Amino acid sequence: MAHANRLSRGDLRRNARLERLRGVVSHDRAVLAVDLADDKQVVVVCDHDSRVLARRTWRCRPWQLGKALEWGLGVACRQGFAGAVVACEPTGHRWRVVVEHAHRLGLEAVCVQPLLVRRAREAEDFTRDKSDDKDALLIARLTTQLHCYLPEQPTAAWARLRHLGNRRVEQLALATAAQQRLRDLLECGWPAALEVTRHPLDSLTWRAAMTVGRCDPARIRRLGLARFARAVARELPRWGGRRRHLRILRALYAAAGDDRGVKAQRAGALERGALVLADFKQALAALAEVEARMASVLAELGLAELVTSIRGLSVVGAAAILAETGDPARFDDAKAVVKHAGLCPRDNASGAFAGKTTISGRGRPLLRLAAWRAVWGALPHNPVFAARYAHLTSRQHNRLSDGQARSAIAAALLRQLWVVCVNRIPWELAVASGTTGKEVTDPAA
Repeated sequence: MAHANRLSRGDLRRNARLERLRGVVSHDRAVLAVDLADDKQVVVVCDHDSRVLARRTWRCRPWQLGKALEWGLGVACRQGFAGAVVACEPTGHRWRVVVEHAHRLGLEAVCVQPLLVRRAREAEDFTRDKSDDKDALLIARLTTQLHCYLPEQPTAAWARLRHLGNRRVEQLALATAAQQRLRDLLECGWPAALEVTRHPLDSLTWRAAMTVGRCDPARIRRLGLARFARAVARELPRWGGRRRHLRILRALYAAAGDDRGVKAQRAGALERGALVLADFKQALAALAEVEARMASVLAELGLAELVTSIRGLSVVGAAAILAETGDPARFDDAKAVVKHAGLCPRDNASGAFAGKTTISGRGRPLLRLAAWRAVWGALPHNPVFAARYAHLTSRQHNRLSDGQARSAIAAALLRQLWVVCVNRIPWELAVASGTTGKEVTDPAA
């Protein structure tokens, strides 16, 4: 019983977080809750017992809410409060405008998760009744109960990286969609073009050849093999290639004589395929441009060399992760980043019962996706991750599947990236493998 009153690290972190929130949502400040919409904003001023002191609906855009916040602050001061704290839901980019207005007035701002508002709405009267006035009141009530958080305040460089990361996700989606659509169209109109190599859409020679031929086998036959090969050589650098793969060229030229496909759909499908191929090329060019911009932002932040010290992690892979996390220094520890990504284990136990443990799946899905993608590139080149993967998938007890092991390594990657970025120290094999002070065999040496 000597340690009965000892608090866990989780208790200490939770208490510290509540103390920080209570310093902002103090009892001498009223809560100014805003339910945001496009052109209708409901503002409610409440005390800490959820009593409504004033309510008003403003017909304005979010960036015109400065007068509304001044009105709410005036109401709070007349009711005997020293000030007010602004609370809202983080919807779109509107909440950023509200936070900016609050800071200009010298007010603190907090955010309440929309999921909590929805649950509180159902608990209010056991119905799904919804209105802007009720939501504003619920935001105020959750704020006084400290079911809120302090929003991130990034610098200009970190904000730019976040926007570039979102742009990269968009271009990746466009490129992937175009690639899949092109495959579907060729399967309908010219399936022989997909048989010339094992992974045709990944081949730069195949892409350049299909661009020259405009996905039209008749045009390729009219050019002749020699002219066709010279045209592909000129087109290949535009796809980022340097040397033609002559076997693929000859196989594609031979496939131009194959008339398999749905005859009625062939002409239209191949014409559309040429347009989709152009979209694919444009999306890849935009993707390369935004990735170069993200790399330059990491260099500006002084993190480019540090993050690439992690074996197998590229600058783009690290930039994609950091675009979703923001400045890692805003997290208390490395485990908080893993929880933010939804890669932390979710307990499922009660008394003597112990159920299956899975990842929480909460947090930022795009951060989880970025970490998952980075693992695929890092695993073949990082001896620490490779050894951990082999251990997790081959141990006798509690053996993990491939996906489970990769999720565990993704969590480890996030933790190590946090240490590297926050402490500004390069990644070291001996430290990462837990063999500091011992002889380490480096496979790359």
